[in-house]
Amino acid sequence: METRIQVENIRCGGCANTISKKLLENEQIKTVNVDIENQTITLESEADVRETAVGILFGLGYPERGTVEGLESLKEKARSVVSCAIGRIDMHTKG
Repeated sequence: METRIQVENIRCGGCANTISKKLLENEQIKTVNVDIENQTITLESEADVRETAVGILFGLGYPERGTVEGLESLKEKARSVVSCAIGRIDMHTKG
């Protein structure tokens, strides 16, 4: 089953690395493709995992497009910066 989710705050490969790593921890998700330019995540899974994936992404600071605004949006941007930094560190240590 293919699921596409448009999100906010994806900026680089560090973001993509963190997103992929966390989503793939769910055993039902088989593949994750992060389109940085379009801020779209495409998942292949055995079942409908949309709600679960949206929750994971929100927790990382990448909310589904159009679901947060105002101060909540700023908070999610800050959270995504931390997730991005972690993803970049992971990329360099696996090198």
